[in-house]
Amino acid sequence: MGEITIREVTTRKELRDFIYLPEQVHRNEPDWLPPIYMDEWELYDKKKNKSFGYADGLLLVAYRDNKPVGRIMGIINRRYNEINNETHGRFCFMECYNDQEVFHALISRIEDWARENGMNRLVGPLGFSDKDPQGFQIEGFNYPQFITSANNSPYMVTLIENEGYGKKVDLVNYLGDIPKEFPVVYQRVLERITSNREFDIIEFGSKKELKPYIIPILELMNDTFAEIYGFVPLNDKEKSDFAARYMPILDPKFIKAVAKNGNVIGFAIGMPDLSKGIKACRGRLLPFGLLKVLRESKRSRKLLMMLGGVKKDFRGKGIDVLMGVKILQDAINSRMESIDSHLVLEDNVRMRGEYERIGCKVVKKFRIFQKEL
Repeated sequence: MGEITIREVTTRKELRDFIYLPEQVHRNEPDWLPPIYMDEWELYDKKKNKSFGYADGLLLVAYRDNKPVGRIMGIINRRYNEINNETHGRFCFMECYNDQEVFHALISRIEDWARENGMNRLVGPLGFSDKDPQGFQIEGFNYPQFITSANNSPYMVTLIENEGYGKKVDLVNYLGDIPKEFPVVYQRVLERITSNREFDIIEFGSKKELKPYIIPILELMNDTFAEIYGFVPLNDKEKSDFAARYMPILDPKFIKAVAKNGNVIGFAIGMPDLSKGIKACRGRLLPFGLLKVLRESKRSRKLLMMLGGVKKDFRGKGIDVLMGVKILQDAINSRMESIDSHLVLEDNVRMRGEYERIGCKVVKKFRIFQKEL
């Protein structure tokens, strides 16, 4: 075997190698879910990705015999470190074949880089924020993959542990069946909560109706997610970019908000699972890939819950239950068959209890690792 060479990504060809390497690593895995490559090109572009305004990044590709065999990104999120009084570096978007030598060469270079920049710990996989794929999947590889989550091979866990990394935090993924008919008990819950005139449930029949609420919802997300590990608050430009990125694929009927005196105090966002469409177009939206994604989203029978939160002063008053029941109603009416929680921090007892209350079970587990430098 040839010598391993590590190169910092400085040219478009090297960036192409970085972006498309996972497709080669997983080419014999029919269930692997590719990213949306249009988003990938923007994610790593320092001019287009506003996160580079508050975070330092280092992209590396490992070559053997001039062929790309591994990749990694290092991040120092100065905004997050300042808010949380930490000096932690991050590694993320790591891919390689089952080769400890390549893995070691990549992770050790990021460790050196983080150490040289004054960091005392390296954590990951963790991107710019918790909205990027985070963690290596450690359990549940027999269940389908889903968007914006890690899609690593099982051997990556062994490789990272062999480098002396241990658990930082775990995240879990729940999956459950959606009943064919709206349960009587939920109808009673809905009637009891809606009889309280203190709050107004806001539902959307079109994207035009939804659009004025997107920024207030993202502002509330900044407030309610402040204590969640890895979350970085969005500035005004990032809110607009985030809204523009997801608006085309959102289904308004699976988005609920609750207001008091005209102010949004709670939100819940679900969407049909787009995985089949993304696989059908191999992550390429142009020229006709987007049509495949939209077509498969209409056929999807799995509801993927993406985001949700309630303003701290109004928690424990049934607002989350109200939004959840309303989404369940629409899911039943849309003939959805299953609900997927996306990722939930293991210590988020309240949210985990909500999923368990409706009969969901943990099917996948993801781990963010850490190591002292």
